[in-house]
Amino acid sequence: MQQVGPVISRCELDHHGIRNVDVAYWNLSGPMLIEEAIRRREGLLGRGGALVVHTGPHTGRSPEDKFIVEAPASRDNIWWSQLNVAIGQAHFDSLHRRVLAYLEGRELFVQDCYAGADPAYRLAVRIITETAWHSLFARNMFLHPGPAELADFEPAFTLIHAPGLHAVPDEDGTNSEAFIVVNFEERLVLIGGTSYAGEIKKSVFTVMNYLLPERGVLPMHCSANVGDGGKSAIFFGLSGTGKTTLSADPTRTLIGDDEHGWSEAGVFNFEGGCYAKVIRLSPEAEPEIHAATSRFGTILENVAIEPETRALDLDDAALTENTRASYPLSFIPNASPTGRAGHPETVIMLTADAFGVLPPISRLTPEQAMYHFLSGYTARIAGTEKGLGKEPQATFSTCFGAPFMPRHPSVYAGLLGQRIARHGTACWLVNTGWSGGGYGVGERMKIAHTRAMVRAALDGRLAEVATAPDPHFGLHVPESCPEVPNGVLNPRNTWADPAAYDQTAREVARRFEANFKQFEPHVDDRVKAAGIHAAA
Repeated sequence: MQQVGPVISRCELDHHGIRNVDVAYWNLSGPMLIEEAIRRREGLLGRGGALVVHTGPHTGRSPEDKFIVEAPASRDNIWWSQLNVAIGQAHFDSLHRRVLAYLEGRELFVQDCYAGADPAYRLAVRIITETAWHSLFARNMFLHPGPAELADFEPAFTLIHAPGLHAVPDEDGTNSEAFIVVNFEERLVLIGGTSYAGEIKKSVFTVMNYLLPERGVLPMHCSANVGDGGKSAIFFGLSGTGKTTLSADPTRTLIGDDEHGWSEAGVFNFEGGCYAKVIRLSPEAEPEIHAATSRFGTILENVAIEPETRALDLDDAALTENTRASYPLSFIPNASPTGRAGHPETVIMLTADAFGVLPPISRLTPEQAMYHFLSGYTARIAGTEKGLGKEPQATFSTCFGAPFMPRHPSVYAGLLGQRIARHGTACWLVNTGWSGGGYGVGERMKIAHTRAMVRAALDGRLAEVATAPDPHFGLHVPESCPEVPNGVLNPRNTWADPAAYDQTAREVARRFEANFKQFEPHVDDRVKAAGIHAAA
């Protein structure tokens, strides 16, 4: 086996049972990986220098193809559900053997990296791929050890990505030819049958979400930034709710756009890069992210490109609504060099309300914050997952990231409640969804209005503003906000038919109430009382 690379770990591939490989490329730099990707015809260089790749039939995550190995040591710690589906050890072993056999004789790319900017909690992860561009994705998204660390690098968790290998469902116990299988006991993730790079990112996130609570750290599906005086803020939300957009604020320092931990020392990023949605990206509303789409080192997934001129069309959704850009965090001008900050003074929970009935911003009591964290209401945006149609679908994703939370939601909610109480954190619910009616009738909230509301919440200007109770949801709605028309703040006033608003709001309230019944045994009476209760 030929081994190539700046630094080759002493812990070689045979440690993982991988043998008879043709060439192993170790820890190649970004430019080297781009050269390899072009040489292998894995993608095209777009105008400006970004690497443009297509992921084939899988243009989003495949939640029905994700499994967790049911093993004695971890079995009782898993929240077994439709999202955390068990697969037996025998099926995993069979699939593992199939993967190892498939890799023989191939050229592989290895990236040794860290997840977690805080050295006290970081995880050493090895990502082994059969394509150069997926190795570049890993290099963009995670943290780089120094040369001395690489030489002695021993992974605490290993991820093997073989998109060209298809499972045999009848033999492997999978639902399709694609598979994402996490084995916590063997500290191994197997991914195959899908080229969508987000599966790599979210698999590592799932691992962090399993490991960190035992160490008293709250893992969070959120973005984070910090302002003057070290005042940090976190933004919970699912894909399409605005985490990346709202945290990339030129007046604040970006800690990270998607995954963080909240420890006894403060907040820290899990990643070293951003993975932003770029469909219909605006250079005026999102200048930092837009600029990153035309930089050498960025990967553009499923973005339309003109083959001859290499011009990009960020408005073209022919392949998917879920077009993505992966780039190092350093591409954002005001990104934090450490990926760390103190305890958040503000928590913002983002939702994209497809029905257009939630207020654009509401102040939450600590009990309401717990309620909405467990509820995780939003709309899944078309394209972020396989099988979604063209219209958003209302959903409840507990902890604003249920697909990536292997433990019971009460574990994460308990840690959040402790942090909020201990640090007196201010909490807000922000609706980046629809106003004036539901999807197809109303319009998406103006990003300028949302930014103004968020900034007013972060700098304290909203703290003393009088609020009015929302009659349907019990939320505390500010009566005014700088730079935002007062008429925008009350969603009922934006509808042409107030009676239709009331009917729709009651229907959404009933959805909240029905969904939360599953969590009532795990919360105290104060959280239950702070919840949404539909009118008769």
